Amino acid sequence: MEKIGIKEIALRANVSTATVSYVLNGTRNVRPKTKERVLKVIEELNYRPNDIAKSLKSKRTNTIGVIAEDVTVFNVPEIIDGINEYAEKNDMHILLTNLRLQKRVGYDYANTDHYQKHAQDAVSNLLSKQVEGIIYIGIHPRDLTGLINTYNKPIVYTYCYAQNECSIQYNDEQASYDAIEYLVSKGHSRIAIISGLMDSIPSRLRFNGYYKALTEFQLPFDPQFIKVGDWGLNSGYHLAAELLKLQEPPTAILIMNDLMAAGALRAASEQGMVVPTDLSIVGFDNREFSAYLSPGITTMDLPLHDMGILAMKALYNRISGTNEKTEETPLCKLIERESVAGPRAALK
Repeated sequence: MEKIGIKEIALRANVSTATVSYVLNGTRNVRPKTKERVLKVIEELNYRPNDIAKSLKSKRTNTIGVIAEDVTVFNVPEIIDGINEYAEKNDMHILLTNLRLQKRVGYDYANTDHYQKHAQDAVSNLLSKQVEGIIYIGIHPRDLTGLINTYNKPIVYTYCYAQNECSIQYNDEQASYDAIEYLVSKGHSRIAIISGLMDSIPSRLRFNGYYKALTEFQLPFDPQFIKVGDWGLNSGYHLAAELLKLQEPPTAILIMNDLMAAGALRAASEQGMVVPTDLSIVGFDNREFSAYLSPGITTMDLPLHDMGILAMKALYNRISGTNEKTEETPLCKLIERESVAGPRAALK
């Protein structure tokens, strides 16, 4: 097959190669009739510019690398979609790498030795493809300082972070505070919390928000109302059962993810309690299934799409040399469903 280039187009259109270049790159005005003739020849010959050759001349590839720790984990697809949205609007292209971390190490994220080589190989592969920067998407917010070396290419972390690097996170503390404020507005004062593992940054920040709200609204702080789970459905089930067996049980529980909240629903049902009449529940994450449980779980929706947009914006500004500050902290949003009502005592 004959290779089509600018010379062939110029001959067929009876113009100079410089004119063809101007039409392709939009660098100078070309008379409308001449431009139309050149474009017609380009279409007839089915010419496609060589992006690699163009990038060597301009020293820009307009391509960024995205490393996802695991694309099957709930938070990742929406973040990627946000990255795509901003990239498309700014004529940037994306190369996506999936580390499949959940499959490789399960929940053993702390042991970075198990996957550091995979992460660095992903970086090296993307750098060999001339990406202008990298976005790294975690599957759990944690410190990844020292995990990878991008050899001075700009990097932005989201849903995780590294010291002295740009990272885009949502506001966990404010989300927890907002959830308690909502329960207080419904008349609750005996509010328990089922936390995730306390070596988790989201757990600590969400607990801070819970404590801050209790203090500001002058609610009783009862150590018996604080339970630490492991993010799994069974821990939500067992810990909710413990709370409901207290002599003076809570009227509402803030639960740090929807999976544990589903377990709490089951525990309440087995103890003959009706949600929300006897017990109100607020979850976290707005997982898809939370809308289909009976009752549907009121939950805090994470701004994942916004995080993707902000991560791409931050990287784009670094690549472009713009000093605009983009390290914003998007807020979670309360999704009201059927798992919250006023406390039963207030209804009598």
